[in-house]
Amino acid sequence: MTSYAPAAPRGVSRSPRGAAVFLGQVAAVADAEIRKLRHDPLELVMRAVQPTLWLVVFGQVMSRLRGVPTGHLRYLDFMAPGILAQSVLFIAIFYGVSAIRERDLGVLNKYLVSPISRTALVLGKALSAGARALSQAVVVYGLALLLGIRAVWHPWNVAGVLVLILMGSAVFSTLSLAIACLVKTHERVMGMGQVMTMPLFFASNAIYPVVLMPAWLRAIASLNPLTYEVDALRALMVQGGTSTIGLGVDFAVLLGFVTALVTIVTRLYPRLVV
Repeated sequence: MTSYAPAAPRGVSRSPRGAAVFLGQVAAVADAEIRKLRHDPLELVMRAVQPTLWLVVFGQVMSRLRGVPTGHLRYLDFMAPGILAQSVLFIAIFYGVSAIRERDLGVLNKYLVSPISRTALVLGKALSAGARALSQAVVVYGLALLLGIRAVWHPWNVAGVLVLILMGSAVFSTLSLAIACLVKTHERVMGMGQVMTMPLFFASNAIYPVVLMPAWLRAIASLNPLTYEVDALRALMVQGGTSTIGLGVDFAVLLGFVTALVTIVTRLYPRLVV
C-alpha cells in the first residue's frame, strides 16, 4: 500500500535546503525593515522616554506605598519587568501602520508577487518589530543600574529576557497586522491600537499582582498574552523573582499566540491590497 506524507505548509519546504531558503527569506524581510530604523535613530531615543517616566516617576512614588503585595520584592523591582513588557507592547501594537504605508507606496504589491512566501513575510516583519523592541531592554537594564533595581545579569537569564521580548513583540505586531488587514486605514489602525493598549496593560500583572484583581478581571488577565510575558520576565529579570504560572507555561502560551497569529495574518495579508 502506498503511503503519503502530509504536505508541508505553503511556502515552507520540508527539505534542509528549503528550510534554509525560508529562513533566508525571513532574514531578508527583517533586514529591510531594520534598515529603515537605521535612518531614523531618533525614534529609539523617543522610545526611551516612556519607560524612563514610568520607572523614575511612577515607580518611585508607588514604592513608598506598602499596600501592594509584591512578596519579598521591592515594588520597583516588581514593576521593572512589567514596564519592559509595556514598552514592547506600545512599540508593537502600532506596527500595522507600516503595512498600510507599504500598501500606499506599492511596496506590498511587490512583496506579494515576489517568490517570498507569505509566512516568511509575516515572520520577517514580526522579527523586525522585535529588533525595535530590543532597544527597550537596553533602556530598562540601564535604568536598573541607575535606580538600584536588583536585576539578574547571568547570560542565560538575559538571553531568556531577549527571547521573551522577541516573542511578545511578535504577538502584538502580528495582532496589529491582522487589524490592519481588516480595517485598512492608518486612522483605524491607530485608533484600534490606542483602544487596546491600556486594557491590555491594566488587565495584566505588569504593575500589580493578579491576586488584587476582582474575579472577572482575573479571568481576562488569564487570556492576556502580556500576563504570561510579564510573569516570565519577572522570574528571569530580577533577583528573587518567581513565576506564579510556570516558565514552561509562559513560553508555551506565547508560542501558541505567535503561531496562531502568524497563521491568521498569512491568510489575511493579501486582503490588504484589495
